[in-house]
Amino acid sequence: MRTGLNRFRHGLSVSTMFALAGVVLVVAVLLWPSADERSVADQVTVTVQNGPLEIAILATGTLKARDQQVISNTVEGRTTILSLIDEGMQVEKGDLLIELDASSLQEREVDQQIVVQNADAEFVQARENLEVVKNQSYSDIEEARLASRFAEGDLEKYRQGEYPAKVKEAEAKIAVAEEELRRAEEKQSWSRILFDEKFLSQTELQADSLAAQKARIDLDLRRGELKLLKEFDHPRQLMELQADVEKTRLALQRVERKAAADVVQAEAQLQAKSSKLERERSKLEKIRQQIARTRIVAPQAGMVVYATSTQASWRGSVEPLAAGQEVRERQELIYLPSSGAKMVETKIHESDLQQIALGQPCRVRVDALPGELFAGRVETVAVLPDATSAWLNPDLKLYNVEVGLEDQHDSLRTGMNCQVEIQIASLDQTLSLPLQAVVLREGRAVVYVKQGLGVAERPVELGRSNGRVVEIRAGVEAGERVLLNPPLSRDAI
Repeated sequence: MRTGLNRFRHGLSVSTMFALAGVVLVVAVLLWPSADERSVADQVTVTVQNGPLEIAILATGTLKARDQQVISNTVEGRTTILSLIDEGMQVEKGDLLIELDASSLQEREVDQQIVVQNADAEFVQARENLEVVKNQSYSDIEEARLASRFAEGDLEKYRQGEYPAKVKEAEAKIAVAEEELRRAEEKQSWSRILFDEKFLSQTELQADSLAAQKARIDLDLRRGELKLLKEFDHPRQLMELQADVEKTRLALQRVERKAAADVVQAEAQLQAKSSKLERERSKLEKIRQQIARTRIVAPQAGMVVYATSTQASWRGSVEPLAAGQEVRERQELIYLPSSGAKMVETKIHESDLQQIALGQPCRVRVDALPGELFAGRVETVAVLPDATSAWLNPDLKLYNVEVGLEDQHDSLRTGMNCQVEIQIASLDQTLSLPLQAVVLREGRAVVYVKQGLGVAERPVELGRSNGRVVEIRAGVEAGERVLLNPPLSRDAI
């Protein structure tokens, strides 16, 4: 009987336990918060702070020498480094830093010397040819002038001497023929009288008549010669002589023009050869200057810093400067600081550019010196964005800013990475929140303030920001808790 009673008690206790577990489960379900309530409760919140706020712009930068001489490659094209001074060496003015390969330039120098010699010979030939052309032109002009003068002289001699003399000679011959005719006719008359008186024979009379006839014919001939002289020979001879004068005059003009053209052409050839000689000499001098530039010496005393040690490209680190490496024209090779003073070169986004001004105080932390803090001031702000950054990302505009360090340290080295904090303003008492707690809704800045088990969206008026914390001018009170990671949309609340 006791055994049965014990079994009853045991069954009752088990059933009671199951009943109690069910009741607890129901109560837990009724009292357990909903999924939305649990998601809100699980959100991380921050408290609205009321106190001083430092407005600053943070950026990464690189140390570089404040006063340094940039030594670049001035040899045209691409050349190979034959020898290179070790980085970090202290050098004096005039010390050899880099020696570049000049073999190709030396070959060009020899070829160019030959070209210069040929150009010099051509110049001498052109100069002597000019003198020859001038002398020949002078001789040709003088010969043409003499021919023209002779033609004019022949014309005047004919007009004033030969023609009048020929006329007088013809007239004299006519006068003689007339006198001979008169005597012959007179003799013929006397002979006829004597013949009639039987003092002369028929033969003698005929001879005197023939002589008179011949004298008459001679007179006609002399008169005909004078007529031919005046009417035919004189005009023809005059025209020929005048034509000779005109022909020699035109010939003189042709010779003068040809001589002038020949001289001008010879002078032009001389000028061309002179210009060619000067050009070739300039090329030779340029090659010699290029050869001289293959030996790069220190313009001042200082410590050698390779330009590649402070440069970087979008593909990663720049290949270190070394012997055997090819370098291009105008490539920066060595930085030669003139003092130990350092400065920081950093880049600022265009959205923060309006807050940057010359002389603003800065705090610089060097990665290699974690316990050190250096003071500085903004010295320069670039007018145009950095070309390299704009080329890599056209939508990203970064401006170069240089910060001068007021404090110097012997451990500072060119090329060290650092963090720059440019102090924009210092607010004594203001409300602030982390920047990530603020979102934009329909163009307005809002935050989500925790209220009980839920949150409420509340618009706020923003002030200045330092990149991490933003000033809240209105919309929340100090001590209120705000979601640090607000929902992306209202549906997620």
